[in-house]
Amino acid sequence: MAEIETGKGEKIQKTEAEWRELLTPEQFHVLREGGTERAFTGALVDNHDDGIYHCGACDAPLFTSDKKFESGSGWPSFWLPVSPDAIEAREDNSHGMRRIEVLCARCGGHLGHLFPDGPNPTGLRYCINSASLNFNKQ
Repeated sequence: MAEIETGKGEKIQKTEAEWRELLTPEQFHVLREGGTERAFTGALVDNHDDGIYHCGACDAPLFTSDKKFESGSGWPSFWLPVSPDAIEAREDNSHGMRRIEVLCARCGGHLGHLFPDGPNPTGLRYCINSASLNFNKQ
């Protein structure tokens, strides 16, 4: 796989109106309002092509296809991001449960959640909404 430029640098900040202009209604709901697409409905859940998954809002590289796995959860699942600084994680106590929310470090867009039930070597499952991703085939 080609070397990945992780897009380290300045954070992207836009107004709600600017995000609404750039994103589809579904992308806006997921990325900016913390929504979730229904399981098994996302365009990338069954994607098996080689490539890089980018943030659907700011195009920052987030995950590579060689770190994607079939979790059976209904959402694209990865066991490692492209770099530790590509994503941010924060506690999410919504919906009566404790979870770890995964955000794009560059624009703060909601991507999904992190669970401790993934495969080796990390044991992690980054459960990510297709609507929050763009895929660039290699």
